[in-house]
Amino acid sequence: MARHLITSAIPYINGIKHLGNLVGSQLPADLYARYLRARGNEVMFLCATDEHGTPAELAAAKAGKPVADYCAEMHAVQSEIAQGFRLSFDHFGRSSSPQNHKLTQHLAGRLADAGLIREVSEKQVYSHADKRFLPDRYIEGTCPNCGYDKARGDQCENCTKQLDPTDLIDARSAISGSTDLEVRETKHLYLRQSDMRGKLQEWIDSKTDWPILTTSIAKKWLNDGDGLQDRGITRDLDWGIPVKKGEENWPGMEGKVFYVWFDAPIEYIACAGEWAEAHGKTDADWERWWRTEKGADDVRYTQFMGKDNVPFHTLSFPATILGSGEDWKLVDYIKSFNYLNYDGGQFSTSQGRGVFMDQALEILPADYWRWWLLSHAPESSDSEFTWENFQGSVNKDLADVLGNFASRVTKFCRSKFSEAVPAGGTPGAREEQLVADLEKGLRDYEAHMDAIEVRKSAAALRALWVLGNEYLQDVAPWTTFKEDPDAAAMQIRIALNLIRFYAVISSPFIPDASAQLLTAMHAEDADWPTDVASTVEVLAAGHVFSVPEVTFRKISDEERVGWQEQFAGVRS
Repeated sequence: MARHLITSAIPYINGIKHLGNLVGSQLPADLYARYLRARGNEVMFLCATDEHGTPAELAAAKAGKPVADYCAEMHAVQSEIAQGFRLSFDHFGRSSSPQNHKLTQHLAGRLADAGLIREVSEKQVYSHADKRFLPDRYIEGTCPNCGYDKARGDQCENCTKQLDPTDLIDARSAISGSTDLEVRETKHLYLRQSDMRGKLQEWIDSKTDWPILTTSIAKKWLNDGDGLQDRGITRDLDWGIPVKKGEENWPGMEGKVFYVWFDAPIEYIACAGEWAEAHGKTDADWERWWRTEKGADDVRYTQFMGKDNVPFHTLSFPATILGSGEDWKLVDYIKSFNYLNYDGGQFSTSQGRGVFMDQALEILPADYWRWWLLSHAPESSDSEFTWENFQGSVNKDLADVLGNFASRVTKFCRSKFSEAVPAGGTPGAREEQLVADLEKGLRDYEAHMDAIEVRKSAAALRALWVLGNEYLQDVAPWTTFKEDPDAAAMQIRIALNLIRFYAVISSPFIPDASAQLLTAMHAEDADWPTDVASTVEVLAAGHVFSVPEVTFRKISDEERVGWQEQFAGVRS
């Protein structure tokens, strides 16, 4: 049994996330975690809410609540929605936790001791209307690179270019909208990423199995222009982790907090500490996942994220970990995703465009969304959600192929035999071919899942469902029954076992439907199949089952049109 550590990019606390956020990190991470657990591996799957920085303060101010209260409320909301989508986190933590405060301050101290932090006197935008400095996302304006008029002071959401607030054209306060801005001097700490360039280059070059998307972004940031730049790691904000050098005060940094993109990735580690505390475990229990000198050297660590997060996870966070000089586990594989667009435009939390996670669950159960999103995951390029495609895929894949198979088989058996697996008949050449095809298909499916090829995995799984339908169509037990009831019994017995088989192997994608089918088949053994030939005989003659409720219903044209109108792209 192997040990796997999995982290998903942690979502900002500022509101409910949209489907693009979900498929860009959390959902494929859950798919992989569920698959690895089903194969008998030990898995630690961690995620959290990212609660510091400008987005949190702005969202709290808009809601008219103290930022701490707002973050607590939104963490509860995001946690509930994650459960609604059946995201199987071992722990869903908070970057504002005491564990993250302590670890962030500790690592900053280690970096300072290693000579990797410098103090910089820099110019920063001050808003007279707001009577405060405006770091990064407190400032909006026009991107000098692409012309997007709602770019933020740290990064353009449209083209992903990293920015400084002073780069923006026609800059304005994101708090008040005021353009009465002044550039003033202030002091901040910078991480000497440039000093780590050689080590980072060597480390990235060693990851020959990473997706092209991940390595291309990392190397662009590492080498383009003047190469990797030092990065500011403090901000003039009220909410965040106070700047300290370990447990000591940092002279000249009074009243400042660490930059959210410094402390947020550290939460991956701190989250394990939160998990240990929540479950009454010791430090040793979480350290075996993160400290290589305490057992983490045999852990395979995989991160999932959208492409906009790649620079921070391939450069800034590793620079922190490597620079600390401590024995922390570094990521082994980074699975990055492109963007999922919405019906001709972009999903956007800040602009309220697209279907949001809570709205999606109000419309349809989680499995409908899980299947479509994963089977259309934006891996090699951006993909697009349209209501027509969603309706077509759900109806064709889930209702017509998988759901219809389970319904036809169980109802036919009940009408011609009973609600028990029928005895009689001997498998022949067609059944041998079916087993061989299923065996090959299962190995293909496993290979794609092992490689975290999400869309190919979905296609391979669907192909396995199709094999069952093709078998039914070929042998036509409803016709065979008229002339040879024993042969029909054998055919249906195999088909009933296929329902169990499909439920087990489909559980990473559609956990609720899989559980429903296993319950209907009264299948206590849900172990991952190792041999298809024996798998189609697990439910023996006489085994009692129940005809399941409709596993997946079809989406009507009327519903689709209604949803298109209801979710036209703007959330109130």
